[in-house]
Formats: sequence, C-alpha cells, structure tokens
Amino acid sequence: MADDPADDDAELFRAAIGPVRRLPDTTPPPAAPMPRPRARMAERDEAQAREQFRHALDESLLDAGDALSYRRDEVSPRLLQKLKRGEISVQEELDLHGADTREAELLLRAFLHDARLHGVGCVRVVHGKGLHGAATIASSGMPVLKNLVDRMLRQRADVLAFHSAPPAQGGTGAVLILLAPRRLRSS
Repeated sequence: MADDPADDDAELFRAAIGPVRRLPDTTPPPAAPMPRPRARMAERDEAQAREQFRHALDESLLDAGDALSYRRDEVSPRLLQKLKRGEISVQEELDLHGADTREAELLLRAFLHDARLHGVGCVRVVHGKGLHGAATIASSGMPVLKNLVDRMLRQRADVLAFHSAPPAQGGTGAVLILLAPRRLRSS
C-alpha cells in the first residue's frame, strides 16, 4: 500500500510547507461567569403586590356618574371648591374621545407636560362618561378612560388638584386640573 494517494498528498503537503515547529500550549480561556443570582422571593413579592394593587384598583373604579376629586394637602379645600364650581379659568383643553387607553395615556402625558412647560395653571380634559362604545367601557361595565385619567392624575407630582367639571363644562365627562407652577432652574 505504498502507492496510496493519501500518503502522496500528505508527503506533498509536508514538502510544500517546510519544517514545522510546535507552538507552546496556551492557557485555556476563562470559564463563563456564573449567572447572577436571582432574587426569587423579591420577584414573587413584587408579583403579589402588583396583583393586590390590581384588585384594589378594580374595587375603587369609578362609575360613569361618579365625580373625580382630588387635592394635595398643600391645596386648600376652598381652592378645590372654586375648581369644582368652575370659577378658575381653563386655559387649555384636551379631548380624549375616541382614543384607546394607550393613545389616551400618551396624549394626556404630553398635554400635561406641554401645559406646564408653557406656564398653564388650569386645564380641562374631556374623557367622556364611558356610556358608549366597547372601547370606552371595561368588561366590568366601568368607563375605561375616566378611570385611566383619575389614576394618572393622582400619580403626577405636577397635579395639585382636580375635580369633575361643572355641568356646563362637561360634568362627570370632563375634569378640571390645577397644575403646579413651573419651577425655573437657577443657573
């Protein structure tokens, strides 16, 4: 088997590359790092808290005829009464009719940010009563946009107070919002 073509090829290869020297052994690459430990108990507690929060929200949902009302401690009850009666001039308005929840949330955030940026003190947001259309009524029969607006306004630091508008300005289908004055940054 001296005439084996594989032996000829190997001999030709060795002749073509010339003398070979062995490379020193290299150290193996480091092992992949251990995965970071997960805080499984914290994740479970957080999921449980979210679920409890969701149930609490379901219990506190507003109905179509319910009035929205909120004031921070630093706002006097008298000022809230003036807002409730519509005695504070509304400078800007946003109408959320026909918007889905995601769109309404984005519009409301942008509207409030823009209003505060321009020094607007009082705005009206028309959310509707949630009496028409499947998109405006939750499976529980509660108005979606009205409850979304209520939750969002309560969480914003720039909202001092809000109350459902008087009947002539939209009643329980609209809300008047008193915004905190814009603080100027000192240079």
